[in-house]
Amino acid sequence: MTDPADPGSPGGSRPGPPKRPQKVYTLVVQVGRAPDDGLPEDATGAGLLCYSAGVDEAEAVRETVALLRQAGMAPLDVTGYGTLAERLADGDEIAPEEQRLMERALADNAVVVAQVTAFYANDDEDDPDDAVGEGRGNRGR
Repeated sequence: MTDPADPGSPGGSRPGPPKRPQKVYTLVVQVGRAPDDGLPEDATGAGLLCYSAGVDEAEAVRETVALLRQAGMAPLDVTGYGTLAERLADGDEIAPEEQRLMERALADNAVVVAQVTAFYANDDEDDPDDAVGEGRGNRGR
């Protein structure tokens, strides 16, 4: 007879490799235009500030790009800024609200889109009024 709880038993579960801990990575994603992307009509694209959970930065990037594509966006470029610990070690000042969003991304194993800044053809300078909102994407795990 097989015992599913006994890894040595035929048909029992066997322990796989140990799970690596998840971390949250800060990513800035530039997106182009796509039909129904939710950006303002006259925007040429946008920059998205994202916090994404993953075992490494490569996984965080893959998950973020996949989520944005699923949401109808057209990711063009991703820049990684590291984990919370790496950013603090680099001397970055990180607001409590930003840290809470990172904690939420980790707790939910999610991608949190913290800020969306639309780009326009005649943008000469950064305008904080260009931010088009906040959102949160969950990977559904």
